[in-house]
Amino acid sequence: MDADVSVTQLLHMAGAGDDAARDRLWSLLYSELHRLAEHQMVAEPAGQTLQPTALIHEAYLRLFGGRNFDCQNRQHFFSLAAKVMRQIRVDSARRRRRAKRGGEATREGLTDQAAVFDEDPIEMLALDEALDRLGDRDPLKARVVELRFFAGLSIDDCAAALDVSPRTVDNEWRFARAWLHQQIAGNEGKA
Repeated sequence: MDADVSVTQLLHMAGAGDDAARDRLWSLLYSELHRLAEHQMVAEPAGQTLQPTALIHEAYLRLFGGRNFDCQNRQHFFSLAAKVMRQIRVDSARRRRRAKRGGEATREGLTDQAAVFDEDPIEMLALDEALDRLGDRDPLKARVVELRFFAGLSIDDCAAALDVSPRTVDNEWRFARAWLHQQIAGNEGKA
């Protein structure tokens, strides 16, 4: 049986409450999820509290802990996983911000590099808010940012996950980066 087909079947079975399918799915996809988490955490400073393994375990709990888990296929699952990992990191940034009670934030531009926010939770929160606004305006652009920036997917991998051409992903990515940069820079004095 094709690997994608078996993962798709396992996703449907796990969504229907089959614990054995969920466990099998976890063991099949663990290494890919770990690579995804490592990509997000690669440039984080040493000694941070959130590590790649903890990130994927928390993502697992959020993905499978609820009653309604519905994924159509492998791409949809990884898209959801990237979104959940983003939210975990935003939640972590909020906790750090509360602990620090604000402070001066240094803003950096949105690049193809891994997201680095452990030292600047305000930056992560600003990006999250701007990304939510972008998602309200243009969901495809927001999904491209999540997959490229938070999941570390290549242009081609994003295109496959979103079922669009690589050129479309590249165009959406370029626009989204510029728009988000403008939004974050415009809110610099408000943070």
